[in-house]
Amino acid sequence: MMRDPIVEEIRRIRQEHAARFKFDLDAIFEDLKEKERQSKREIVSRPPRPARAVVPTSRVDRR
Repeated sequence: MMRDPIVEEIRRIRQEHAARFKFDLDAIFEDLKEKERQSKREIVSRPPRPARAVVPTSRVDRR
């Protein structure tokens, strides 16, 4: 398999960031939201996508 140094760097940074918060997802999320608030960049939120209908694909799926 080909090694991509950029992907490896991103994974290392992500692992180090998570380790700083003992892999607590709530703490990681709060840290990222705080960085977002402190950023001078405009944050754009996209509207949610409408839900799509689920169509059964076989008799097993139908009830």
